[in-house]
Amino acid sequence: MGAMDWHARYTQQARWTAQLRAYLFKKAGLDVACRILDLGCGTGALLEDFPDKMGIHGLDLSLPAVKQAASHAPSASLACADGASTPFADAAFDVVFCHFVLLWVTDPLKIVAEMRRVTRPGGAVLALAEPDYGARIDYPPELVELGRWQTESLQRQGADPLIGRKLAGIFARAGLKQIETGVLGGEWKNPFPPDQRDLEWDVLESDLAGIVAPQDIQKMRRLDDRSLDCVERVLYVPTFYALGIV
Repeated sequence: MGAMDWHARYTQQARWTAQLRAYLFKKAGLDVACRILDLGCGTGALLEDFPDKMGIHGLDLSLPAVKQAASHAPSASLACADGASTPFADAAFDVVFCHFVLLWVTDPLKIVAEMRRVTRPGGAVLALAEPDYGARIDYPPELVELGRWQTESLQRQGADPLIGRKLAGIFARAGLKQIETGVLGGEWKNPFPPDQRDLEWDVLESDLAGIVAPQDIQKMRRLDDRSLDCVERVLYVPTFYALGIV
């Protein structure tokens, strides 16, 4: 396995949620928003969607990621800081969003409360995508073990694999109103393009290193490839979203 291309991974995740983002951004009034913050912007995969819009800001804890974001979204104003204690004033933004972020943080309520703090009254806070591995579906049955391995790996890394089902409660406790939550739909277009399979398995092999024997990982990959080629593979991780108004 080569070095992980994180921008490719984040771009892949952005493709998964493109239609959902369009729906949520319209509800949040993004088209008329003057100041927008992508909290946990990573390498700028979502910021690239706003090439000509002024007032776009991105924040991430990783300096290397922020440097990559600067090249992918040169018009964005970027900051390297903790999402639980941002350098922004109260009510600084019209819309604040995050994307596959809350599962990785120790205190998601603190992050959402900070998102609320920096959003103006009447503005919107969005968690665009947070997975719930507790309801993962794998088929054929021989691949169910793969889901258990990945869930265990996420827990070992300090992530919360059940964060999706908790979003509504977190948004309510953070003081947000008019909360809307739901689950991203699933569809399977098989076989997946080879480059997308490779990218998914780069992530899996990185996650499972030191937990599962390499030969067992490769055996599972062969099963995965075979089921994809036969157009019978189902992999569904319910991915929740939440929108709240300040």
